[in-house]
Amino acid sequence: MNDVERKTVEQPETRVLDQGIVRLIDFMGGDAAVVQSARVSFGKGMTDDERDKKLLFFLLANGHETPFEHSVFKFHIKCPIFVARQWFRHRMASYNEISGRYTEMKEEFCLPEQLRTQKARNYKYEEVEQALNEELKRKIAAHYSASFALYQELLDKGVAKEQARIVLPLSLYTQFYWTINCRSLMNFVRLRLEEHAQYEIRQYARVIDAIFREKMPWTHEAFEKYVIAGEQWCE
Repeated sequence: MNDVERKTVEQPETRVLDQGIVRLIDFMGGDAAVVQSARVSFGKGMTDDERDKKLLFFLLANGHETPFEHSVFKFHIKCPIFVARQWFRHRMASYNEISGRYTEMKEEFCLPEQLRTQKARNYKYEEVEQALNEELKRKIAAHYSASFALYQELLDKGVAKEQARIVLPLSLYTQFYWTINCRSLMNFVRLRLEEHAQYEIRQYARVIDAIFREKMPWTHEAFEKYVIAGEQWCE
């Protein structure tokens, strides 16, 4: 196993939806940090790959999750406000978001490729018929243009940014830094990849999950085995 990893990674951004991004900008720890943190309880250090991986699997399978808090991810996220408001429900993390009080917002809105109808209360949907879909999208785009034009007019006439922003829709893109340990990240991925999660945030969760798999392959394997699939630990 490699030594505990700590470096600024600055990976290329991954595009999400029409104008969103996910970018890992810093990372500390990795699978090695989990094992290191667990073994210190017994006054021991690293052993060998086979035993270390077995220990990591044992920890996650049996709910001993504190050692996973010693691996930390820092992301740059750009997403629609309605996605961010769901995202911020995950409170065991640190957030710093762009401020509409101090920054003039850009004309960047999320325009869905395909609108959907809600057929039941159990989050089952059907796609809106194509001709109607295109008609409604044109109306949504026109609404975006009108709301941003009003925003600009308010600013031009001296209205404070913190008030002018009230006319902007929830589809406006926002940006934030998100720092989260592996334990909390697994909770985010588990909930936001679930089929009942909203489609738009699931697209972000898929990217986050792929980065998680790349940076912590042992933990991700155990996560899929014991958390997602619900398998039981056996020697």
